[in-house]
Amino acid sequence: MAGKPRSPERLRTVRMARMFRLLGDPTRLSLVLGCLAKPRTVTELATQSGLSLPLTSHHLRLLRTAGLVEAERDGRRVYYQPADRHIRHMLADITHHADQCLSPSSKRKTP
Repeated sequence: MAGKPRSPERLRTVRMARMFRLLGDPTRLSLVLGCLAKPRTVTELATQSGLSLPLTSHHLRLLRTAGLVEAERDGRRVYYQPADRHIRHMLADITHHADQCLSPSSKRKTP
């Protein structure tokens, strides 16, 4: 028996949940944040995060497949950056929110 067809809203919600699940991993989030200021190579991101090159590449592949980062080849180097301005704005907003929650004067506290 075939399952109930998914509505466009449900499909969008599932896709969004997958994106947030990927960004919910501190390692992957730090990789995306690491290339916010300027495009970075796998080597730069691996050094910055303390991860091995293969593990960094694996995480970046997952992020790229989800549409969270994009890769641009320049000769032998591949540079990574957030996929678009929406990702940049979302990360800037959540960073600002986290900073506010952590400030001593904030009544809201994050776990």
